[in-house]
Amino acid sequence: MKPRESVVRLKMFQVREKRRQISQLDMMMGEFNRMVSELETQIVNEERKSGITDVNHFAYPTFARAARQRRENLINSIRDLQIQKASAEMKLHELEAELERAQALEERDGKTLPEEDVVFVQSRSMIG
Repeated sequence: MKPRESVVRLKMFQVREKRRQISQLDMMMGEFNRMVSELETQIVNEERKSGITDVNHFAYPTFARAARQRRENLINSIRDLQIQKASAEMKLHELEAELERAQALEERDGKTLPEEDVVFVQSRSMIG
């Protein structure tokens, strides 16, 4: 295998891995959004059942208070995941650009370098 081919394969692996991570982040955010909407429904039902909607009221339902806290935690987690996703998308863009450069170099070198030169470069790099 030529050195450039291994670089291209590495870059392709990194791009696929980053896309997989972004996909997982999307799935997690979707699941958390679903859980937030279920909690909101439970909060409304609990408030309706008790007749108290003021969070500061002394008789506000404990379940509704706990559900509100869980909902807020999930919303904060969603925000964190969105930040992670934005970072991962920027890294993906960089990796895709590196992949394109590596593919262009491989294509260029594949036409100009004979196989003997590649072997020489590999053996020389092992020595030093």
